[in-house]
Amino acid sequence: MTALTVRLPDDKYRRLKEVAQQRGTSVNRLIDEMTSLMLAELDIETRFLIRAKRGHGNLERGLQLLGKS
Repeated sequence: MTALTVRLPDDKYRRLKEVAQQRGTSVNRLIDEMTSLMLAELDIETRFLIRAKRGHGNLERGLQLLGKS
């Protein structure tokens, strides 16, 4: 595991600490969960863009798949 130092404005850190307390977790765990979500979203977007590029120019096939032709 890697240690990471992040500099945040005091008010932002205070708010993150409040959120973590409300959720019954630590700021460290909260940031770990947030980064996991962000990376999962990036993976989804990347897969979507790859599939969209693969289907580019196949309008008729796309409409067939949607049952619209």
